[in-house]
Formats: sequence, C-alpha cells, structure tokens
Amino acid sequence: MGSRLVIRFDVVSLFPEMFRAVSESGIPRKAMEAGLWRLQVWNPRDFTTDNYRTVDDRPYGGGPGMLMLAEPLNKALDAIAAAQENEGLARGRVVYLSPQGRKLDHPAVMDLAGRGAVTLLCGRYEGVDERLLQRRVEDELSLGDFVLSGGEIAAMAVMDAVVRQLPGALGDGQSAVEESFADGLLDCPQYTRPESFFGAGVPEVLLSGHHEKIRRWRLKQSLGRTWLRRPELIGGRKLTEEERALLEEFRRDYESGVQT
Repeated sequence: MGSRLVIRFDVVSLFPEMFRAVSESGIPRKAMEAGLWRLQVWNPRDFTTDNYRTVDDRPYGGGPGMLMLAEPLNKALDAIAAAQENEGLARGRVVYLSPQGRKLDHPAVMDLAGRGAVTLLCGRYEGVDERLLQRRVEDELSLGDFVLSGGEIAAMAVMDAVVRQLPGALGDGQSAVEESFADGLLDCPQYTRPESFFGAGVPEVLLSGHHEKIRRWRLKQSLGRTWLRRPELIGGRKLTEEERALLEEFRRDYESGVQT
C-alpha cells in the first residue's frame, strides 16, 4: 500500500494540543507514518473576528454555562470542506461528538473507515448553537451515557477505533478481524506465558496444537461471554447450527459450575 492516503481526519477543537496523544502514540502513530491516515486540527478561535477571539456566549433564555458560537464553527467547517476539495476528496462526513448522539459501535466505526474524509466537531462548555448542528452536522456519536468536559476524548476514541481497521495498520492482518465486536461477539479469553500464574493454568485445549478444537473452544467462549455480559448481542444475532450447539454447551457447563 506504500504511502497512499486512506483516510483524512479533520477535527474542530479549542484544544489542538490534545490530539498529540493519538497522532504520536502506538498504532495510530505507526499507521500515520505509513501514510494510512492524516490529521489536521482546526481551532475555532482562528476564525473569529474580534480582538478577544471569542468562541462562546450566554444562551438565549438564560441558564448556566456558555454555548459555542455558530459563526466561528461554520467558518472552520467551510475551510475544512475547501481543504478536502483541494485534495480531490469528497466532503467529509461531519460528526458531532455529543452525549446525545447514538452510541459508537463497530458498524459505525466500519462505516467511517470506508470514507476518504471524516470531520469531527468537538463541543465544549454547554454545547453548540443548535442552528449550526442543524445546518452542518450529519451525525452525532457518543461514547456512552455520561458527560465529558468536551468532545476531544471521544474524537480520539473514534480515530483510534477507525485507524486500526485500515488495511496495514495492524501488524497481523487477522487482529482486527478477531477482536471483540468484529463479528458481533465479544472476544474469547486470551492467555500467554507463563503456563501457571499464581496457581492458575492455561486451558489444555490451547496447548494441544489441535487447530479445529482451538477454533471451536474460542467460538464457544466468545458466544458464552457475550451471552453473560452482552445478552442483547446474542438476541440480535442469527446463530448458525454450530453456534447454537456451542452456546447450549456453554450454558450447561456454566449452570453446572464446570470450568471449560
């Protein structure tokens, strides 16, 4: 794949320095060095017209806190659209990171990974003027039912999750395929050396070298762990005949207290 750009992220944030955490560390850094993705952060203060570089004001109707002004954000999004167009890219999908958005999940990650450009809008204070959201935002994503100080951490989570899905980002091509949620199930338990840790051993099947038995054990554990921890994922999945049999086997073992 060489140095070909796969995806461009543009982020609107009052705190551009925060994004060094994702661009200069771990898998995202290596993927960026390989030319798999690019990042540009745009500060709304650079699109203000007053001497104070004002980006917020009190909400109409009163209430606590401040709201981010629509005009600087709109100008920033215009500049991003122009930059993307200059690179020959279709205008990136504009995503607002918000606790009111739909929860980020694997299908949402894969949708973004298939795009040439993505624009992430990070709110601060009490949020963003609703008119800007209605005019420019196409999707809202949330990490969960809690509130952060701003959208930056959520934006970094989105980028990290998307980048690791890009071909060539992970050293082992199977890693992304076998992770939790990649096929709608939680990952199975994993073990490495030593074989004994405080008296706890490794399941014998993993030491057997029998690939088919190992595959079935891992699938059984994934099904069982999902049934225990995220039953709604099992309820929404059309199980194969093998999966039904393995899940039933896991349930019997679990209810009888058998460790497998």
